[in-house]
Amino acid sequence: MRRIDELDFIQIDGVNCCKGHVFPFGASLTGNGGINFSVNSTDAEGCELVLYHSGDRDAFAHIKIPDEFRIGNNYSIIVFGQDMDSLEYTYRFSGKYLPEEGYWFDPQKDLLDPYAKLISGREVWEQSENAPMRCRVILDDFPWEGDRPLEIPFEDLVIYETHVRGFTQDPACRIKYKGTFRGITEMIPYFKDLGVNCVELLPVFEFDETQNFLRTKETPYVNFWGYSTVCFFAPKSAYAVSGPMALAVDEMKNMVKQLHKNGIEVILDVVFNHTAEMGRGGPTFNYRGIDNRTYYHLDEKGNYVDYSGCGNTVNCNNAIVRQHILDCLRYWVSDYHVDGFRFDEAPILSRDTEGKPMQSPPLLETLAHDPVLAKTKLIAEAWDAAGLYQVGSFPAPDKWAEWNGKFRDCVRRFVKSDASAGPELIYRIQGSPDFYQDRKFHPTVNFITCHDGFTLNDLVSYNEKHNIENGENNRDGSDYNASWNCGVEGETSDPEIEFLRNRQVKNMFALLLMSRGTPMMLSGDEFRNSQKGNNNVYCQDSPLSWVNWSNKEKYPDVYEFCQGMIRLRHDHPVLRRHDYYTAPNSSGYPELSFHGVQPWNLNAWEHFHTFGFMYAEPAADFHTKEDCFIYCAVNAFWESRVMHLPELPQGMKWELYLYTADRFHGHHEQVGTQFGLMSRSLAVFLGR
Repeated sequence: MRRIDELDFIQIDGVNCCKGHVFPFGASLTGNGGINFSVNSTDAEGCELVLYHSGDRDAFAHIKIPDEFRIGNNYSIIVFGQDMDSLEYTYRFSGKYLPEEGYWFDPQKDLLDPYAKLISGREVWEQSENAPMRCRVILDDFPWEGDRPLEIPFEDLVIYETHVRGFTQDPACRIKYKGTFRGITEMIPYFKDLGVNCVELLPVFEFDETQNFLRTKETPYVNFWGYSTVCFFAPKSAYAVSGPMALAVDEMKNMVKQLHKNGIEVILDVVFNHTAEMGRGGPTFNYRGIDNRTYYHLDEKGNYVDYSGCGNTVNCNNAIVRQHILDCLRYWVSDYHVDGFRFDEAPILSRDTEGKPMQSPPLLETLAHDPVLAKTKLIAEAWDAAGLYQVGSFPAPDKWAEWNGKFRDCVRRFVKSDASAGPELIYRIQGSPDFYQDRKFHPTVNFITCHDGFTLNDLVSYNEKHNIENGENNRDGSDYNASWNCGVEGETSDPEIEFLRNRQVKNMFALLLMSRGTPMMLSGDEFRNSQKGNNNVYCQDSPLSWVNWSNKEKYPDVYEFCQGMIRLRHDHPVLRRHDYYTAPNSSGYPELSFHGVQPWNLNAWEHFHTFGFMYAEPAADFHTKEDCFIYCAVNAFWESRVMHLPELPQGMKWELYLYTADRFHGHHEQVGTQFGLMSRSLAVFLGR
């Protein structure tokens, strides 16, 4: 680094400047009192750096970057004499304005740096709608104290999907910093008590919660979920406790650090398939005004091609965009120590620059083999809004896992007494070998509910979606939910229906935790959180979308059951085996076997309502303290059934571990060779 007195200064609009460095992209400190700015545009004819003092409406400097500072398509410059704590910046680009050809350059439009590490203007949730969004410069000096990603094996995870704000905003949630990164940190004792060891957060990259095209002065609609990213390198500033802007960076890093100290991984939900700029009528934040033809899929008339259902589609396999995404993920792993990513509408990442699906997409292979991401978990939502459904066929190397939507649909159908789902359920319990058997490990992330759709409670309480409050005449959200209201639509005080709903919730949760693969649960399902039948609360910031913590006291048996099932999974490695082995092990029994009402007697090709499955876990194979057998008896029929349990090796006896028809849990009574299952119930037995 050259000393200041050795540099060739020029003064532009009263600011001392010199030629900058191409790398790193974005804004960075140079070490000699300067700040380096570096940004790229393929089609621009000029670039201006605009500097503001924090809180001021007008800029104090407009620095047109000299053409001699440009290298290729990169504009870089170093500025001196600036206080980074009070500095904000944007860019303006000049060039053609021909939207019909894909050019959107406007030299009067302030644009956000695509590599900005922090954004101002939305620091307080919903209270800064009219404030301009600008970029900030940060100092990376967080004390990590030796922390790094945990690298817990995929098969050992129990993933807990939640929303930073909605998880703790409810008045009944007894923490201090509601709706923030610090609030998630405060909830660590709860995560440990429940037993989950991985938190998957809905989008935490900067977004504009006030951006909702239905929002008016009379309606409260917001961009609640955050699936409209403004800047992919910046944490959501409103998720920090009110204070200096840099708190958003440090508070999120501290959240990750504290979760790691307690053995809990962090997975981020990332949205690289579209941006907050929407379609042609949407706002311009950055990409459209910087390099529209590079970043988006466009047709021959300059219109946005929409595979995402959100107005635009990111051109992910363009070489420049591909590098941008890789840089982003590397940044979050290296600078925030996150453990993995879930990719929203991931098939878009497999489309070529013409929008056609590829067999070997460069982006997916690049991410799978990148050295920085080598131990990072990559999870695909393997379907997009344009109808490309790739569950079981996502075109990526073995590094990638998938949200298994087929598991979700199959379990929902079977538990509500659809016998035709029975034969398929056999495969789902095994880890879906019918379409994953060529993979090296279980790539399936099994789930029954997620943020998008009914909660587990609403699956057993509503036959139809109830989304009127979203303002779209109930047209939004999925019409296919495979739900059953147990006889009454919505809330009821009927004790028998409530008892049935409790059983159904527990039935589904038990099947999730007893299946091979990686289980993922939705926050609040462990105590029957409800969204009143709304299966698409994307625009709701209200008790409708918040986790209702009073339900934890209302449904203690459901919570304790979920606790017990998670504990069972952690205690028994046979449930977490990472391959598809089901043949006999050293116990002499098949490691995973399926049964009818009579042991060893199930026609898995015919429809059925009632069955059992058994895991054999010999200590010699799994390095446990003792041999164990685990048997799960399942009755999805509307009448009771007597299940005959398989015979155990001499000296071993069956004991009841959990039963979904028990109103209370915790006893471990021995049972004989048969057990009566109530209608629509499930029981788990341990043979010791």
